[in-house]
Amino acid sequence: MNWIEAIGYLGTGLTVASTAMGTMIPLRILALCASCAVMTYGLLIGSVPVVLTALIPIPFNAWRLYQMVRLVRDTERAASGDLSLDWLKPFGTSRRFRAGEVLFLQGDPATEMYLIESGRFRIAEHGLDVKPGDIVGELGMLSPGNRRTGSLACVEAGSALCLSYSEVKQLYYQNPEFGFYFLKLTSERLFQGAAEPLQGTAKSLRPENAGTDVL
Repeated sequence: MNWIEAIGYLGTGLTVASTAMGTMIPLRILALCASCAVMTYGLLIGSVPVVLTALIPIPFNAWRLYQMVRLVRDTERAASGDLSLDWLKPFGTSRRFRAGEVLFLQGDPATEMYLIESGRFRIAEHGLDVKPGDIVGELGMLSPGNRRTGSLACVEAGSALCLSYSEVKQLYYQNPEFGFYFLKLTSERLFQGAAEPLQGTAKSLRPENAGTDVL
């Protein structure tokens, strides 16, 4: 076996190894390395079909690798303090809603969550307004039986990014870093939501906010 055949076998080995990867980033890196090795082998032996077979997947794998690296970077930044969820936009579908339109009712099966882009929405059971930049509906993915824990209606016409739970789960399983940072981000949002009522209660109990007895 000469060195040219060794390059060909290297490309074959890397291709087989990439199919055994369980996460996306290592898979894409190995796939790119395999394509480069096979393309080099094709050039050395003068085989155009081999070169084309190795060349065509390169831009697709490179683009997917860039998406996953950017996803991990953005989720890490979000989990470290920037709670913006704009990094979800490439994975969802934007939909328009009319004033008075009900997105879901309490107890409905939950299959997607929403990132509010414009307008104003309201969760009637909790008296909460959901504004642009807020995320709603993610708790349905964690609730028993995947049921809605409240009802969401559109108060002022606007749009929301709809992201299916299946897409979230796919991103979660494909990339452990995404799963970790998404879990951390969700936890921080839950702690923030729990802290707001406590802060309001503490404020109402301050002496300056106490009521005056009428004799």
